Amino acid sequence: QVQLLESGGGLVQPGGSLRLSCLAFGSIRSINTMGWYRQAAGQRRELVASSGDSTIYADSVKGRFTISRDNAKNTVYLQRNSLKSEDTGVYYCNADVMDYDYGDTSSWGQGTQVTVSS
Repeated sequence: QVQLLESGGGLVQPGGSLRLSCLAFGSIRSINTMGWYRQAAGQRRELVASSGDSTIYADSVKGRFTISRDNAKNTVYLQRNSLKSEDTGVYYCNADVMDYDYGDTSSWGQGTQVTVSS
């Protein structure tokens, strides 16, 4: 079974920066795509950025957020700069993993709260 552990959330002022990290561990044979999703209060979960065969960003974060991976550590990062209040929400890590026991699976982290406020 594969699990994802996120870290790096918290309270930050508008214009500030914050980096999120997500570590995948467990019975991992290989990892294809890793990405970050955001869910604001009362809204649907939406893609922020993903890294796989290609790198994708939501229009709202292009030029401000950067996704990167350390494949040797099974870790994905999301560097977020010039933060705005609308970036507030719970950030979830997602990974498409080839599990030794269960084959191709999509795993989610527990989420980390990010609040952008003065």
